[in-house]
Amino acid sequence: MILGMGAPELILIVLVCVVLFGPKNLPKLGTALGQTVKNVREGMEETPDEKDDATSQATASQDAAATSADSDADAATKTCPNCGATLAADAAFCSHCGHKLEA
Repeated sequence: MILGMGAPELILIVLVCVVLFGPKNLPKLGTALGQTVKNVREGMEETPDEKDDATSQATASQDAAATSADSDADAATKTCPNCGATLAADAAFCSHCGHKLEA
């Protein structure tokens, strides 16, 4: 007995899974479920210090990604000297006021 269920209940659950997900997808489903259980167990075993370190590392990498995205966005835009509109870096004219931009 597993979790208070006998063989007939387990067979019924397996049959329902086969009908719902199909025999081709069952290995993928089992792998995903196993990976999830493994991650949950590892997460429960972490000490609070390890969690703080992982959180600070994740925050630092997110900040670095945001900074590089901001600098890429700034490099890909320019501002119209006439009206102040934000334009694409390769724009020859302002799409807002029509002012000719310097190359």
